Amino acid sequence: MNTTQVYFIGAGSGDPELITLKGIKAIQKADIVIYAGSLVNPEILQYAKEGAEIHNSASMNLDEVLEVIERGTREGKVTARVHTGDPSIYGAIQEQMDTLAEKGITFEVIPGVSSFVAAAAALQQEYTLPDVTQTVILTRMEGRTPVPEKEKLSELAGHGSTMCIFLSVHAISDVVSELLKGYREDTPVAVIQKASWPDQKIVRGTLADIADRVKEEGITKTALIIVSNVFRGRYEKSKLYDPSFTHGYREGKS
Repeated sequence: MNTTQVYFIGAGSGDPELITLKGIKAIQKADIVIYAGSLVNPEILQYAKEGAEIHNSASMNLDEVLEVIERGTREGKVTARVHTGDPSIYGAIQEQMDTLAEKGITFEVIPGVSSFVAAAAALQQEYTLPDVTQTVILTRMEGRTPVPEKEKLSELAGHGSTMCIFLSVHAISDVVSELLKGYREDTPVAVIQKASWPDQKIVRGTLADIADRVKEEGITKTALIIVSNVFRGRYEKSKLYDPSFTHGYREGKS
């Protein structure tokens, strides 16, 4: 018998169809839905059952969110805590999960489609290309939340890998200054605002001009900065489908 009373759900990057079937089922059976209204598409609420208690956590603090969850648990109700994208990335769910665990409240985490994945789909771009890079770095510039010294953008830029920078577009000029300590000025950049939403916006350029382009478009929030040489379009073809490459499911052809 499933005794789970709380579900942390990644609702996807914006398109209401990018939530998983498992996420939808959890919302459908929930008596209480707490969703991050500042980022989660409100169309997700169409999956909630009639009469469900709805809370927008954009106006709630941590204690208030936990109080609703704990009250629901005492009353034998199921709660769906709905986050944007995938909650494991800048989702601030660890403190919620730790508190529930301390109180003996069972919960389950249901993953979702992160904005960096939705952005790749919108850009029709693979982040890991042979002979270009096989590494993707997910990071952010320091703000009110500090960043460890070894994780400064200037340090990470030295790897030359694909870098997806969250929560930083408001400081695009500072981001570029830090990245230029590791990348060349002509390194391609894509900035995508509200990936997968109807009003999605894409701005392309290089580190030399992306700051000006982003400012011209008036983009100051809800955008991802992607820096990578994969955008150059030059790469070796994958060995996976090379006729001469053998693996456990296919014999090679000379």
